Amino acid sequence: MHMADALISPVAGGVMWAAAAGVSLHSIQKIRKDLDETKIPLMGVMGAFVFAAQMINFSIPGTGSSGHLGGGLLLAVLLGPHAGFLTMASILIIQALFFADGGLLALGCNIFNLGFFTCFVAYPFLFKQITRKGWTASRIFAASLISGIASLQLGAFSVVIETFLSGKTEIPFNTFLLLMQPIHLVIGIVEGAVTAAVVTFIWKERPEIVEYAAEGKPLGRASIKKVLCILIIAAFLLGGIFSWFASTSPDGLEWSLFKSSGKEELETPKGIHEALSNIQEKTALMPDYGFKKENPKFHEEDNKEVWPAVESGTSVSGILGGMMTLLLAVFTGGIIVFIKKRKRTTEAI
Repeated sequence: MHMADALISPVAGGVMWAAAAGVSLHSIQKIRKDLDETKIPLMGVMGAFVFAAQMINFSIPGTGSSGHLGGGLLLAVLLGPHAGFLTMASILIIQALFFADGGLLALGCNIFNLGFFTCFVAYPFLFKQITRKGWTASRIFAASLISGIASLQLGAFSVVIETFLSGKTEIPFNTFLLLMQPIHLVIGIVEGAVTAAVVTFIWKERPEIVEYAAEGKPLGRASIKKVLCILIIAAFLLGGIFSWFASTSPDGLEWSLFKSSGKEELETPKGIHEALSNIQEKTALMPDYGFKKENPKFHEEDNKEVWPAVESGTSVSGILGGMMTLLLAVFTGGIIVFIKKRKRTTEAI
């Protein structure tokens, strides 16, 4: 559900940038009470895991479309909504800047659509309500499924509204809406099932990770080294190897756009769109999760879609992107903890 800049007007993009920044600042303020040194590595590792998981598109039978894990709900369940939102923002920033996945103008939209609805709507109002009577595998599954579906439906609807308010008349509103919602219903079911599997596994290994996050408590001295090791190995395998087997079909947004307008991508307008596109072209080390090709026409044969796509560029992108996300999330958490400790020291003096 990564939106390209061509789908968004400068005004809509600016408003959503402000919204995403506002939620981020709110999260930084709130996170101080339950973030400690133990949770910081978990933020980084979960960021790397979700980054790698998002690279794996799965085919949706009978549609010619595909979907991928969003991961916002999973981050909220394991880290809490505020740390989860900041980790999702870290993932999307790395994807946009270094892999040209999602536009820079649309970055605020993507952070809001993938982070806000999962962390601050689906998690507190659905997931926590379903599990509040006690933690069981069946409740975790039901909560994950319902919350996953709801968050994807809200995110998909938000994409349609943002596009409509941007004045993209070439995309018929009703048609776009009637395509986006059903395809993301299917993706939401898969999202919920995968979230349930991961959360259940971690809950059985270290229940305090999930339960303390729901209560807004710091992890303290809880030992989570085993969980961290398993997740980082999984991230390396997902990004480095399993990403080869990602579906080559267009994702739900691209599919809906093509079906409603006849185009998988809209032409990039001049002005700020073009300027940001030029900036992204310079910052993207590995656009589309592969090595840059100096002469695209010369490599035309290489661009033919094959499956599985066994490419070193894909593996390097998955591993490098995961590590960059890990470092950014850890840096973000570390700065917050440092400020919190410094403030306490100052108050004590």
